[in-house]
Amino acid sequence: MSFRKLKNKFIKSMKNKLLLLIALTTISSFAQNKKGSKLTIVKLKAEFVSDLMSKMTVDEKIYQLVQFTSDGSITGPKTGDNFITRIQQGKVGSILNATGAKETREIQRINLENSRLKIPLLFGHDVIHGYKTIFPINLGMASSFDAKAVELAARIAATEASSAGVHWTFAPMVDIARDPRWGRVSEGSGEDTYLGTQLAIANVKGFQGDDLSKNNTILACAKHFAGYAAAEAGRDYNTVDMSERVLRETYLPPFKALVKSGVKTFMTSFNEIAGIPSTASNFLLRDILKNEWKFDGFVVSDYTGVNELIAHGFAKDEQEAAQLSINAGLDMDMVGATYMNTLKKSYDEGKVSIEVINDACKRVLDAKFDLGLFEDPYRYSDEKREKETIYKPEFLEAALAIANKSLVLLKNNNSVLPLNKNLKIAFVGPLVSDDKNIIGSWAALGDRSGYATSVKEGVLKQLGTNANCTFDEGVDIQSTNRSLMQKAIDNANNADVIVAVMGESENMSGEAGSKTNIDLPGLQKEFLAELKKTGKPIILVLLNGRPLTLSWENDNMDAILEAWWPGTRGGDAIAQTLFGDNNPNGKLPITFPRNVGQIPIYYNHKNTGRPYLGVSDPEQKYKSRYTDSDISPLFPFGFGLSYTTFTYSDLKISADKINKKETLKIEVEITNTGNFDGSEVAQLYIKDLVGSVTRPIKELKGFEKIFLKKGEKKVVSFQISSNDLKFYDKNMNFNAETGTFEIFVGGNSDTQNKKTFELID
Repeated sequence: MSFRKLKNKFIKSMKNKLLLLIALTTISSFAQNKKGSKLTIVKLKAEFVSDLMSKMTVDEKIYQLVQFTSDGSITGPKTGDNFITRIQQGKVGSILNATGAKETREIQRINLENSRLKIPLLFGHDVIHGYKTIFPINLGMASSFDAKAVELAARIAATEASSAGVHWTFAPMVDIARDPRWGRVSEGSGEDTYLGTQLAIANVKGFQGDDLSKNNTILACAKHFAGYAAAEAGRDYNTVDMSERVLRETYLPPFKALVKSGVKTFMTSFNEIAGIPSTASNFLLRDILKNEWKFDGFVVSDYTGVNELIAHGFAKDEQEAAQLSINAGLDMDMVGATYMNTLKKSYDEGKVSIEVINDACKRVLDAKFDLGLFEDPYRYSDEKREKETIYKPEFLEAALAIANKSLVLLKNNNSVLPLNKNLKIAFVGPLVSDDKNIIGSWAALGDRSGYATSVKEGVLKQLGTNANCTFDEGVDIQSTNRSLMQKAIDNANNADVIVAVMGESENMSGEAGSKTNIDLPGLQKEFLAELKKTGKPIILVLLNGRPLTLSWENDNMDAILEAWWPGTRGGDAIAQTLFGDNNPNGKLPITFPRNVGQIPIYYNHKNTGRPYLGVSDPEQKYKSRYTDSDISPLFPFGFGLSYTTFTYSDLKISADKINKKETLKIEVEITNTGNFDGSEVAQLYIKDLVGSVTRPIKELKGFEKIFLKKGEKKVVSFQISSNDLKFYDKNMNFNAETGTFEIFVGGNSDTQNKKTFELID
């Protein structure tokens, strides 16, 4: 190498060291003042980021808005680019799917060695319902109606993921989902806006903690903004069209609540609304999110969402797609490389302003600052902490406890459950020995055949290896192979009771898992029909990611236990529940239809001008009904049985009339009238009888989970104010209107236990 080249290399090296020294000095000053007021920290961050951006070129600012995927999990079309090369070129601000303390440390080292200003990378991963210790799928956790349990699961997930170098999760998914054909119902909290909002807040609190500068917290991401779950025909990525009133009343409240709760990132949805894809929706990203709600975090696209504006017919090429997206308020391009390849050209041509680029860059740098990455870029990549953290015994115990809360007992004729441990039991079904599918879809780095326990393993832990049980798959989940069926039927004939463990494989739900047929797949129903011929009681245990159509099963099975995909300790939870060591207390966060033709079906629908009043209605024909099916669901929202029974009595309200400044107090007495101790979820619903626009027949406005010993009574209290009665009126103003309201309190959305009150001025 020539003297001149050596000299230039030395000068460049010294410049980089000087820049790093300046950055570290600023951060050191921040660290010394960290215990100061929140205002001081905000001021220090603003000064640091402003100073850093003053040193950045336009290209360097753009590259902070670029995310590439590593060679880890692929959750979309592959781009074919070498992410390490891009990092060495300084063209990446964030990396997707790189995990493990060793791997993330090495990638960060490569980045810092090649970064002129030593700006750290941000590592993101889909930590949806656990990182290594896997909890029930989100729909299962929502069945717990327990915000504290959801928060704990997210806290443990963040602790594990952060120890492995992950800074950012793409969760929670807060889409309100009313169509079980859509596979991603598994990833959210179901159909109800109120419940979804409470659990969304709990998730963010768990992921982000109370101080993002702690190394066991990660950035949360509110997704998918907005309306993704309302895709036509339940088909993933499909078109969405709705009124602004429906958007604001049903789909946006969880997102708005998360802005108030301090969520640091948003992800756009793949769909369009009213002809505008969300990725480039000025209405959603600028008007509502950043201007109306004052969101100060950053917005990332979903996987190649910017590129897909071309297929939508909204952009002619990638340059226009990128230009439309960033101008609309999209700060980071996930994987698509459109910002990296075209934004500088758009800036040079005057199509994207420096103010827009600066705003997006600042938001990303702010997040890196909040995480403490400028202070120590390697603080999350600690192999010793990772080894000490992953699969901690207390984490596995929490996974078991939360799985127990998520199980929903749908049917229990003649109290066939819980099972006597001395019975001879035939366990059958394609999922009876499964330890792979049981942790579900989007299970991050959960060990599918190591820490995860199958139902068989859980049963043998309960009964011991000398248990009087047989275990036969009988059929596969989906194939037409009948060769193993007869052996299982023979064992069932010799048993006292049959437990059939059936459902879906983990890839049948989740992203790209939309289906038109949501019956039990394959030969499973045929197998159940053969088992029915034995005359033995049959308990159906379901492992699945969505509501299934179970009309035949409900008519023919003696008991049905909805276990969802219950996670790492799922087999233990199911076994404990079958044998009575856990009394099921989950409630459905989403309606189960009788058949696909009823979909979408959800509890808080509106009346029509010709509401069907049931079979006793003397004028049935010209009413809103079906001629071939009941219009009611098979299992309503909020439904779930227990091994004990609960009665609701003495419903009281504090006044017959309240004004808009007063609060109504509601009390109900709940008694455990059965033979087991158990938990019950008391649910509060309202109905606005007359409005300037039509209102739903019921709306959930509160819930409380209580534990009662057998014979015990407890008074549960709720409060309602005019804020709980607000909606978007005929002029799109968010107001509570005077008038008459009904209050319902009971164990599910079908309760008729009610009182009436009036709201006055």
